[in-house]
Amino acid sequence: MKTDNPPRVGLLLRDWRRRRHFSQLDLALRAETSTRHLSCVETGRARPSREMVLRLAEHLEVPLRDRNSLLLAAGYAPAYQESPLDSDRMAMARQALRSMLAGHEPYPAAVVDRVWGIVDSNRSMALLLDRVPPTLMAEGGNVMRLILHPDGLQQHCLNFAEVRAHALGRLLHQVNATGHPELRALYEEVSAYPAPPATGTPPGPVDATGMVVPLRLRTPFGDLALFSMIATFGAPADVTLSELAVETFFPMDEATARLLHLYATTNGAPAS
Repeated sequence: MKTDNPPRVGLLLRDWRRRRHFSQLDLALRAETSTRHLSCVETGRARPSREMVLRLAEHLEVPLRDRNSLLLAAGYAPAYQESPLDSDRMAMARQALRSMLAGHEPYPAAVVDRVWGIVDSNRSMALLLDRVPPTLMAEGGNVMRLILHPDGLQQHCLNFAEVRAHALGRLLHQVNATGHPELRALYEEVSAYPAPPATGTPPGPVDATGMVVPLRLRTPFGDLALFSMIATFGAPADVTLSELAVETFFPMDEATARLLHLYATTNGAPAS
């Protein structure tokens, strides 16, 4: 009955190994197993234990959702629970996220999921998004669509060519690192959006530190110059938590800092 399981998990493990640019020897050494056993697992001649699947997945930095898929393919039950963010089990996580968002005021911040959907945000994010059409804000909006869609932030971005190249580069990096079809579909969608003539730059390199290209926006309050950083949960053991990140924006100059403080103190009403 389960003869199809070992080949399936073996093919998946081999795909992850190649995606990480590991040789069989590289992975075997990291996982403290033999290349012969690893080869047998990948070709379906041996069925890995549950512990071996998890050990290989750990060294391959496989996302928790995909670790569950590996376990299922090997004939085992998933190891990681996926809890709704609004469930009682996630109350502490929700509180932590809200504390981060509120504590970052008067600077913008948002919680995003694995496909860049906005799950939550603080009040200051409205300064970036208040002129975006409601159609782009459905279900909270998607960061990549908001940045790259012709009706989104593109209209107000003062360095759109630079921002577009970086956003596409970051998204493509995620696609190649994970192989997730939803991310690939998102990349194909947003990379096909028409861009102004001067923005035909191919996707640029991704800054692994999490510091992104400056975002320069024109607002009713004045021009903003921002950079952002990404924060994630440390050692998550739940699929939902592992796929959430908080993007926090910081001013690049004193003028932007003053503008953000002004926005907060006037409740979003530009001075006359």
